[in-house]
Amino acid sequence: MSTLSPSRPLSRRRLLLAGGGLAAGFVLPRANLFAAESNATIHLNAGPGTASVVGPDRPQTAVWAYNGRVPGPEIRIRQGDRLRVVVTNSLDEETTVHWHGIRTPNAMDGVPHLTQKPIAPGETFLYEFDAVDAGTFWYHPHHHSHVQVGRGLYGPLIVEERDPIQVDRDVTWVLDDWRLLEDASISNDFGNFMDMSHAGRVGNTVTINGRVVDEVPVRAGERVRLRLINAANGRIFGLRFKGHSPRIIAIDGHGVEPHEPADGRVVLAPAQRIDLVLDMEGGPNARTEVVDDFYEGLAYRLADLAYGAEPPLRSAGSDAPVRLPANPVAEPDLANAVRHAVTLGGGMMGMMAGAMVHGRMTDMRSMTRHGMAWAINGVTHDHAQGHVMDPIFTLKRNQTCVIAVANDTVWHHPMHLHGHTFRVLSRNGEPTRYREWQDTVLLSPRERIEIAFVADNPGDWMFHCHILEHQAAGMMSAIRVA
Repeated sequence: MSTLSPSRPLSRRRLLLAGGGLAAGFVLPRANLFAAESNATIHLNAGPGTASVVGPDRPQTAVWAYNGRVPGPEIRIRQGDRLRVVVTNSLDEETTVHWHGIRTPNAMDGVPHLTQKPIAPGETFLYEFDAVDAGTFWYHPHHHSHVQVGRGLYGPLIVEERDPIQVDRDVTWVLDDWRLLEDASISNDFGNFMDMSHAGRVGNTVTINGRVVDEVPVRAGERVRLRLINAANGRIFGLRFKGHSPRIIAIDGHGVEPHEPADGRVVLAPAQRIDLVLDMEGGPNARTEVVDDFYEGLAYRLADLAYGAEPPLRSAGSDAPVRLPANPVAEPDLANAVRHAVTLGGGMMGMMAGAMVHGRMTDMRSMTRHGMAWAINGVTHDHAQGHVMDPIFTLKRNQTCVIAVANDTVWHHPMHLHGHTFRVLSRNGEPTRYREWQDTVLLSPRERIEIAFVADNPGDWMFHCHILEHQAAGMMSAIRVA
C-alpha cells in the first residue's frame, strides 16, 4: 500500500481496502460499555483525541471524542432506570449533549439557548432523566453540531426492554462517514456553501463504530439483533445484506410490525435508527457482502459478513418471536386533532426568492452571502448566533397535533422533532402501511407527509432537518407546548 499523501482526499475504494488489515468484525465490544444501573452516575468528557479511523497501519486521525473514543462509550441501561450523566467540556468552544430520541424533560434536551445555557470550556453539566422508552438512541452535541458531530462527538445509548427478545447476539453499528485527506486528517472545509446548500457534508470514508471495516465475523445459524445508528452529517445509507433476509423490528427505537424492507434495502437517514433481526443463513466459511447503494451510481461494499468454520449454531432457523413490546407513547386522537402545515423551502435549484431572517425579509442572494440557504414556513433561523427561536406554533398540553409537512425542495430532508414521538400517517396522500412511530422522518424531494403526536411534554422543542449543514444554514424551528 502506498504512503498516504496529504494533497488529495482518500477515495472510498482505497479506504475500504485499507481496512482489510483490521481485526475482523469490529463491533463495540462489551468491555467498552457503560452498564449503568439505576441511579448510577456516568461521566462523559468531550475533548480532542486521536482515533485509528482507517486502520492501525495508517496515520491516526485527530478527532473530537467522548472519553477519547469514537464513537463515545455505549451507554446501556434498562427501561425505567434513571440516568445521570455528568458532562465535562474539555473543548476550546462551548458544547451541549442532546439525547436523541429520548423523551426527556425540556431542561435536559441539550439545545443551547433554547433549553439550557451552553457548557463553557472547562465547565460541567449534569443531565438527569428517566428512560421511559426502550430502544436504540444516541447522544451528540447540539451546539455547532455540523462541526462537532463531524469531528467525532457522538455515541450510542441503548435502553433495553424489561423483557427483551431472544437473540444470540445484540450488536450495535454506529455508521458514519468522514471527509479525510490523504494523511487521514479531517478536511477542515466545514460550513462550505456547497455542502450547506446542497446535500450536506457527504464524506469519502465510511466507518462502522469509528473504523473502516473489511469483515464482520458471524456464525452459521445464529440470530443477531443489529442496531443501526446513522451518525453521519449528511449521508443517507441504503444497505443490502446480500444472501440474507433482514427484518425490521424497530424504527427510531420503537417497535414496528416485523417486516422485510422494501426492495430488500434498509434506508437510514442521518439521525435515524433501525433495529434488524438478522438470521445468518449462510453456511460455514461463507462470505457475503453488505452493500450501500442509496446514491445512484455510487454503490460500494460496506463490509463482508464472514462466516467462521464452526458448524451451524442450530439446524433450523430460530422460531422465537421478534415483535417488540410497545413503548408508553400516547396514541394521537385524530378525530379531535389540531392541524398545522409546515413547508420546507430553499436550497440550490429551488424556487425560494427569500425568507425572514431575524425578523426581516431577506432576498436569497443576501442570505447566501451569510451562509443561509433554507427556511421553514418562510423563516430562516441562525441558531449559531444565539438567537432564541420563536415557535412556529403553540400547542396546548396533551393536545393531539397533525402536521402536514411539504418538502418544496429538490433535496432530501430528515426532519427531527425533539421531546416527542410521532406516528407517520401518510406519504403523498397514501396511508403508511405500518404507521411507524418515529422521531426523525425522511422526506424525499417534493414529498408530502403527515405526522401525528400528542403534545404531552411541555416546553419549547426544536423541529429541524438533521442533515446538519441544512440545520446550520437555517432549516430549524421550534414548537411550543404550553
